Amino acid sequence: MTLLIVGATGTLGRQVARRALDEGYKVRCLVRSARKAAFLKEWGAELVPGDLSYPQTLAGALEGVTAVIDAATSRPTDSLSIKQVDWDGKVSLIQAAKAAGVERFIFFSVLDADKYPEVPLMEIKRCTELFLAESGLNYTILRLAGFMQGLIGQYGIPILEGQPVWVTGDSSPVAYMDTQDVAKFAIRALSLPATENQAFPVVGTRAWSAEEIISLCERLSGKDARVTRMPINLLRTVRRLMRFFQWGWNVSDRLAFTEVLASGQPLNASMDQVYTVFGLEQQQTTTLESYLQEYFSRIMKKLKELDYEKNKTKKQKSKKTPFKQSS
Repeated sequence: MTLLIVGATGTLGRQVARRALDEGYKVRCLVRSARKAAFLKEWGAELVPGDLSYPQTLAGALEGVTAVIDAATSRPTDSLSIKQVDWDGKVSLIQAAKAAGVERFIFFSVLDADKYPEVPLMEIKRCTELFLAESGLNYTILRLAGFMQGLIGQYGIPILEGQPVWVTGDSSPVAYMDTQDVAKFAIRALSLPATENQAFPVVGTRAWSAEEIISLCERLSGKDARVTRMPINLLRTVRRLMRFFQWGWNVSDRLAFTEVLASGQPLNASMDQVYTVFGLEQQQTTTLESYLQEYFSRIMKKLKELDYEKNKTKKQKSKKTPFKQSS
C-alpha cells in the first residue's frame, strides 16, 4: 500500500509519516519545499513536489497512491488564508483523490466543530467533513482536541524562562493528546474495515484546564509561573482590528479559535468505544503528566549540566598560577 501524506512536515504529519514507515508502508509526502522536508527523505519517504493551493500539482502526486492521510493546515504566519488552505485546498485534494481512484482517505478534523459556526477554522472543518462524506471516497474522520506538543511553547518554556503565561477568559478543559498516539490511530484505521466511512473522537486520557497545566508545570519545574490574564473582550477587539488588514486575516481567523478555548466548555469525549474499534489499549496512551514530566526531566538535567560546566570554567579562570620567587 502506497500512502500519500499531506502536511508531513508539520507537528502531526511528521509523526504520521514516521509511524507509517515504521509499520512498513510505502510513504510518499507532498511537499512545497524539499529542503525543509529533507528529514523525511532521510527516514525513507519519497518526496513529491506539490501544493494544495495549486490543484494542477496534485494529480501527479496521487498516481499509484492507495490511501491519503491529510494532516495539512494553514498557519498564522502563512501568506494564504485558512479558507484558501483548509477549504479550497482540501476540496481540490478530495476531488483529485476521487479522480485518481484512491481507496482510503484519512482526514483530521476538530472535536465539536459543529458547535462553533462563528469560528472560521471550526466551520471549515465541519464543511470539509460533509464534503468528504458526500465525495464517494472511502473515508475515516478523526476529530482531535489538541496536541501536547503545543503546551511546551505555551506553558513550559515561559515558566522556565520566567516569562508571562497568558490565560484568556474561562479556561476550557482540553483533552490534549501526544501526536505519536494520534498517528497510531491514523495508521491503524487503514487496515480496519470497521473504521470505513466513520468519524471518531481521538483525544487524551483526560481534559486539563489552563490552571491545572500551569500548576503541573510549576510542580515539575520547581518554578512559579507569572500568569497574565487577557480579557476576552480585549482579544475580540484585537481580532476585529486585524481584519482591517489583509495581512492580518489569517491571524484574526486563528484568534477566533480562542473563543473555543475561553468558553469554559470542555473539549473532550468518551474514548471507550474508540479503543475497542481500533483494538488499542488506553493504558498505552501517553498521559499529560508523563509527557510533561519527561520534558522537564530532560530540560532540568540539561540545565544542571550547563550550570556545572559554567561553574567549572569559572573556577579554572579564578585559579591563580603559583610563581617561584627569584632569590
